[in-house]
Amino acid sequence: MPVARPDSSGARIIAHVDLDCFYVQVEQRKQPKLRGLPTAVVQYNEWKGGGLIAVGYEARNYGVKRSMRGDEAKEVCPQIELVQVPVARGKADLSSYRNAGSEVVSILARKGRCERASIDEVYLDLTDAAEAMLAETPPESLDEVDEEALKSHILGLESKDGNDSKATVKEWLCRCDADHRDKLLACGVLIVTELRMQVLKETEFTCSAGIAHNKMLAKLASGMNKPAQQTTVPFSSVKGLLDSLPIKKMKQLGGKLGTSLQNELGVTTVGDLLKFSEDKLQESYGFNTGTWLWNIARGISGEEVQARLLPKSHGSGKSFPGPRALKTVASVQHWLNQLCEELSERLCSDLEQNKRIAHTLTLHASAFKSSDSDSRKKFPSKSCPLRYGTAKIQEDTFNLFQAGLREFLGSFGVKTQGSHYSGWRITALSVSASKIVPVLSGTCSIMKYFNGPDKFGSTSEQLPDNFIDAAPLSPSGSESYSTLNSTELQNELPGEQVWIEHSMADLGQLEMKANTWNGLDPSCSISKQTSGQWFHSGTESSSSLDQNKPQNRDDSRMRSVPIKSNQQEHKKSALKDKVHSCPSFYLQ
Repeated sequence: MPVARPDSSGARIIAHVDLDCFYVQVEQRKQPKLRGLPTAVVQYNEWKGGGLIAVGYEARNYGVKRSMRGDEAKEVCPQIELVQVPVARGKADLSSYRNAGSEVVSILARKGRCERASIDEVYLDLTDAAEAMLAETPPESLDEVDEEALKSHILGLESKDGNDSKATVKEWLCRCDADHRDKLLACGVLIVTELRMQVLKETEFTCSAGIAHNKMLAKLASGMNKPAQQTTVPFSSVKGLLDSLPIKKMKQLGGKLGTSLQNELGVTTVGDLLKFSEDKLQESYGFNTGTWLWNIARGISGEEVQARLLPKSHGSGKSFPGPRALKTVASVQHWLNQLCEELSERLCSDLEQNKRIAHTLTLHASAFKSSDSDSRKKFPSKSCPLRYGTAKIQEDTFNLFQAGLREFLGSFGVKTQGSHYSGWRITALSVSASKIVPVLSGTCSIMKYFNGPDKFGSTSEQLPDNFIDAAPLSPSGSESYSTLNSTELQNELPGEQVWIEHSMADLGQLEMKANTWNGLDPSCSISKQTSGQWFHSGTESSSSLDQNKPQNRDDSRMRSVPIKSNQQEHKKSALKDKVHSCPSFYLQ
């Protein structure tokens, strides 16, 4: 349920930037000949021409809609260009769109705190930049205003005496008698105009924007005038905007809560909420939600723009509708392996480029049973600690699926792959990695010491077995995590950083000097493939352990093999210096 947050005491300038028909624009940049032509991006599934996932504005003018399939779109607009979304591992590959979105985010982040809300939309807190502009070059001091800024839409502003709309906008932007909030908003208009033009220059993408005093209003405004336009919501126009806004159009009111407001209170627009006291709304929907409803009816929202340029989680999924539903364990494992392969690549890319590491692996699935009594039962989501390496992620995900299937089927057992079961079908699978935190500053990757500078994460060169071995698999319910910074990580996981003394006499003392993660096996399975060099003969990976056989804790500790040459002594000494600055999660 929505939670009310206190509004900021000072005026804020918040922008919501939405890239126009983004998938289409990415494909048009790849193929410039498509510019200006009716274009749509379709799914890789070619049934009836594939489902439309993005429709360009030129195609919309002919009546093409996203709800159509390719064949239907061609009937409406015979000249439409249908571009198939890239495909990898038998499913849509969105990498090119993610990367293109990152280009835009890097530009927008130059002017203020930036929160990437999705592949194609971003929130910006421009308060500091607007305050700086107001102090140094206020709009009223400008002789000329950018032509693009004069195309802005200012809610509640009407042309007087038949004046040109651009002249009216300029007059509003450059008012000397405006209050502080409107002056800041005018600065925000100029800043967002500059950013949009910079995005167009550097990426060739157009975007639309909403500028207001909070995220809620900025989001509403960005979709009011598209494409390649911007809309501003002065404080004086908030009531007029919300009075007629359908309740289902408001963020977080499109589902059950919005339906409840319609059915229980007869609310059809956001403005209708003004009829009810805060006490009445709290009585009907609880303290937090009632207060939130009372606030949004007045355009009040204290939600902050979070400084987040990177996603909070990574995921890969695929649906299997109708007759394509999976009905064997073998087919499920095949697709899980494909999804895990993509997830592993993204995790390794995130680690390499952004120095971030994920801690939790989660499996979601949709399923049904043939009997009516069980048809509504949900397939349970399962989570476990995440171990890096494609093979390990595949192994753990399959174990999560088996645990979920056992629970879903109740008393039915789960056999080995390839077995058929009558009565269950899988209609969707997704694998996600969450609880992503930055690698602590001042650390290095021990993997670069062992494997050299080559990048890792491909299916041909998987990560070594010792890379982030997590605790034994113990599936639990699905959890949702927010992004933590390094300070939060240290507070949340006390005692989990490994400290290694410089004065170790030999490698056999490495484990004795390390304070390993709470609850994890303290073994450090460091190995060298080349024969004749030192290696560690610790525990096997979790897949090779006899789960029914008790493990001797002492046997899991690191044991060093005697060094045979001075050269190996030198390598061992160099390793100790490397290990001193490496974070604990590389040593698990």
